[in-house]
Amino acid sequence: MTGAAFRLLLISILLAPLWLGDQPGVWLGAQESPPPASPSPGGDLSVSLVTIGQGDLVWERFGHNALLFEDRADGTATAYHWGIFNFFSEDFIPRLIRGTMLYSMGPSDFAVALSEYRRAGRPVWIQELALTPDQRVELLALVEENYLPENRDYRYDYYRDNCSTRLRDALDGVIGGQIQALFANDTTEHSFRWHTRRILGEMPLYYLGIQFVLGPSADRPITVWEEMFLPRTLRENLREVQVPDGSGGFRPLVAREGELLEPTTAGPPSSPPFALPLFLALGLMWGGSLIWIGRPPARMSSWRRAGVFVLGGGWAGLASLGGTLLLGAWLFTDHEFWYANFNLFQVSPLFLPLLLALFIFLVKNRLPAWGRRTALALAGLSVLGVIVEALPGIGQNNLEILALTVPLNLALWIAAGRLKSG
Repeated sequence: MTGAAFRLLLISILLAPLWLGDQPGVWLGAQESPPPASPSPGGDLSVSLVTIGQGDLVWERFGHNALLFEDRADGTATAYHWGIFNFFSEDFIPRLIRGTMLYSMGPSDFAVALSEYRRAGRPVWIQELALTPDQRVELLALVEENYLPENRDYRYDYYRDNCSTRLRDALDGVIGGQIQALFANDTTEHSFRWHTRRILGEMPLYYLGIQFVLGPSADRPITVWEEMFLPRTLRENLREVQVPDGSGGFRPLVAREGELLEPTTAGPPSSPPFALPLFLALGLMWGGSLIWIGRPPARMSSWRRAGVFVLGGGWAGLASLGGTLLLGAWLFTDHEFWYANFNLFQVSPLFLPLLLALFIFLVKNRLPAWGRRTALALAGLSVLGVIVEALPGIGQNNLEILALTVPLNLALWIAAGRLKSG
């Protein structure tokens, strides 16, 4: 495997649990595009919000958006967006791990971008904004200043500071905070986790990863203002915004809108999948198989010992790795939405000694007594986690993870109690 291929493989693994939106492909070259000329008089300038629907890759699932500036004086159409990142930058992987990723913004030729989206089969919508000439010039000046080398990079946060929230804030700034005033206190019934589950529901491994790493802070109900981390939500709610019309009245911010490219596939589901039975079935089958293959007699054939190690040791290895990931993220990274994760009751670095004990059993047909005690302690911790999360106001939306892990932890304890000890 070449170095570049290995790097891409490693990146795809790291992206699994935490990549939420934006895309490098269509807009990547925009980083080197020259900025457009200084703004012409506002009367020759139109400003539109362009919203791109979801694509097939994980970083495309949440959609994208851009501000389109069309200058009738010189016939240019330039789209500014805040979704540029580079897989091959020197510090990409370290920043990804630490939760300190840098994104960038920049312009792109709109016709070229639209052509790419057409080839990808992604829908594109456009909304012309009813800004005054002065506001159009101000907004263009703002994004051009944002594109200066010293300003274009920003610290990316997948929910609170992404391509869509940056665009939202820029637009809100030139219309006097009308968007924030209307939506900042309008609380929805949904959370960041709910939307993430909904959008990643058709990608099982990514869905499992995000359910595992997100902690309780991802479960609080969010406002419509916060919900605009999704480009589609920003597009839909801009229709409700009213701005002064210059004669004492108000008019809609969205002057007109249309569909530039029709969708070729169905959009994201309207609600998350009901995956609880699948997680429970997997936990019960895996755990039940471990109990069955670890049944008496105490003297086991080598293939049965291997089966116990594969099933029990496989889970112990995954649980120790997952627990180390969650604990390390909490203590040493800026992935704030992973902090204080109640899944640490179910997986932890404490599974590593049990993995060692099961390896000793595989080799010597004897499980160390401390291995049996470790299995008991981990099963007790697992049950304690369920009890704690059942208390009012405590816990997180992790029923699917509990359905998978609790049967496995109890099965490990039962199987360890049946294995020959010494």
